[in-house]
Amino acid sequence: MLNVISGIFNINDLRKKFLYTLGIIVLFRLGTHIPVAGIDPIKLNALFGHGNLLGFLDLFTGGALLKFSIFAMGIVPYINASIIMQLLTVVVPQLEELQKEGDAGRKQIAKITRYLAVVLAAFQSFGMSFWMRGAMVDGYSFPLFMLSTIISLTAGTTLVIWFSELITENGIGNGASLLIFVGIVSRIPAYIVQTITLVRGGASIFGVLILLLSFVAMIVAIVIVQEGQRRIQVQYAKRVVGRKIYGGQNTFIPIRINQGGVIPIIFASSVLLFPATMAQFIPNGAAQHLIAWLSPSGPFYTFLLFALIFFFTYFYTAITFNPTELAENIKKYGGFITGIRPGKPTAQYLEYVISRLTLVGALFLAIVAIVPTFIESATHITSFQGLGSTALLIMVGVAMDLVRQIETHLVTRQYEGLLA
Repeated sequence: MLNVISGIFNINDLRKKFLYTLGIIVLFRLGTHIPVAGIDPIKLNALFGHGNLLGFLDLFTGGALLKFSIFAMGIVPYINASIIMQLLTVVVPQLEELQKEGDAGRKQIAKITRYLAVVLAAFQSFGMSFWMRGAMVDGYSFPLFMLSTIISLTAGTTLVIWFSELITENGIGNGASLLIFVGIVSRIPAYIVQTITLVRGGASIFGVLILLLSFVAMIVAIVIVQEGQRRIQVQYAKRVVGRKIYGGQNTFIPIRINQGGVIPIIFASSVLLFPATMAQFIPNGAAQHLIAWLSPSGPFYTFLLFALIFFFTYFYTAITFNPTELAENIKKYGGFITGIRPGKPTAQYLEYVISRLTLVGALFLAIVAIVPTFIESATHITSFQGLGSTALLIMVGVAMDLVRQIETHLVTRQYEGLLA
């Protein structure tokens, strides 16, 4: 870790990337404090006091929703658009062909995803303008408020998407994941203050310790599983091409236990947040029942989260890991897995291995996702509500990915120095 930190400041190229990323994050955080016109802060706080769903939504926006700023929707519309596009690439042949066209096809899909995210942002901001009507300043024109809200929130989301892409292209790490990470981390001081207030009010210190120890245990487990992998030994036969001999070496294929990383948990949470968010805009009994069912502390939400994590873990693994293609590549270069015949038997073996690993990874993610709910119920410490396993998985996963990318830069730099 010390090598990573020192490398950031000692290597000029890495330092520029780090400072560039930090600058974008500062702009992002400044945007969370610019409120939409026409909102009364006192009425807004009263509106957010009616349930913990809004607090959970606010976690993904880094406090921007609580302030109803121009970044109130954050990167969530882009995540929803990405989910829709990934589902459509499996169903729509034209999109599937685009995905197979390499870098040009992926750029086209990314472009469509951005347009879809803007449409979703406009639709969601339209609903939010009706939802926030009760928090308007007295005497403020509602048509003007609705228009300014749609323009401000849609433009804010578009700007956040642009920020995330700038970080991905010119900075360090995945921009979208990093902005979510920053938003979660920014809420931690507020959780600490709330916990101190609870303890002063008579809450059990022992309960707080149990909750904190459970968080530490989950972080350790997340790191172990995220780093865990199955190494499949591959042997390459010797080939004589002219006067040169190729192959004749042993290597391995590293298959991670959790192939999708934090993506399944982000997708599952976003899918559950979308109908609950939409229900906030419908002032009737049925909508209120839906909000109650999809409350992050409710049993129905827990069950759906468990099921969706399983689905997205398998789905993401299926679209990113192709056993048949990998088996063909191994065969083409004269390789084989010890004890397995090349070709179709190799593909079947790889599919068998990845399905078992995915089951373990999905089960781990799903169990870790619901553990904090039970611990909070047992300890009655609700000050960390929202900072559950979903947030921990994102935080740990993004932090590990960030360190891994920095280490890759350091290794590349050292290799270039040796060549020079």
